[in-house]
Amino acid sequence: MEKVTCTNCGKENKLNVRYCSGCGHELPKIEKEIIHQPLQQADAVKTNQRKKLIGLIVGALAFGLSYFAVQQIFFSPPSIDKLLMQTANEVNKTCPMMVDQFTRLDNALAVPGNSFQYNYTLVNNDKSEISLDTAKKYIEPVIINRVKTDPGLKFFRDKNVTMIYNYRDKNGVFVVKYTVTPDIYNKQ
Repeated sequence: MEKVTCTNCGKENKLNVRYCSGCGHELPKIEKEIIHQPLQQADAVKTNQRKKLIGLIVGALAFGLSYFAVQQIFFSPPSIDKLLMQTANEVNKTCPMMVDQFTRLDNALAVPGNSFQYNYTLVNNDKSEISLDTAKKYIEPVIINRVKTDPGLKFFRDKNVTMIYNYRDKNGVFVVKYTVTPDIYNKQ
């Protein structure tokens, strides 16, 4: 164990005492500071290492979040809802449009729940003149077959979109709605 020598009487004292055991004179602090200085430096080094580590972790997290945000904003494919809305906007540029001598396509809508709706008007008929059983018998199979086979609807089939066909009479009164879900058009 190291000792400190009293500058007044020359007696050797333990390093951890402040006053000389021989004369009571205050012992020099220089040697104590020299011994404690490496400990303080070690603490400072550890503190700096912790700060660097925390900075590195925070920097890595910030980089990761930034990278993820950029990927999502600039490079992720558009959601199906956006694609359906874009498709409806394109269809609506040509609407209203006569499909045949009895039917007019008024507009198309992207509907929540991965659905796409066509709105038609039966231009020559009142609701009272339309037999829903006859319409169901003749129109519904044609619609289902079209959804199953039309190359222009492949995008909808690939994305499992529910197709809705909404019909109104010449006065704008609701007549009938046909909904063709993926389980219907994916049947063989």
